Amino acid sequence: MLIYKIFRAEEWAALQANGATDGAPIDIADGFVHFSTAKQAAETAGKHFAGVEGLTLLGCNADAMGDDLKWEVSRGGALFPHLYRQIRLSDVAWARPLPFDGQTHQFPSEML
Repeated sequence: MLIYKIFRAEEWAALQANGATDGAPIDIADGFVHFSTAKQAAETAGKHFAGVEGLTLLGCNADAMGDDLKWEVSRGGALFPHLYRQIRLSDVAWARPLPFDGQTHQFPSEML
């Protein structure tokens, strides 16, 4: 199963350069890396990245994260995937630009 992480340009660059990262500032503050399911990703983008351009969407293999990935109740009582270790470049199945059209971020059609 794929789960999704939205990174700003500098966060994606850090992961590529270092092979692993603690994530975005919110991840570091909370002590885990926040992910979303395909159904949750657009709401996450709207809530935490409204109006932000230059984002990258990462599709990551949840099964490969093993016991370090926990499904926990979060926004609206929904279960969200939280990774209790660094995200590694090897966790990333693919990375794509997440364009902003002036109103919303445009997610790949296979996620809709």
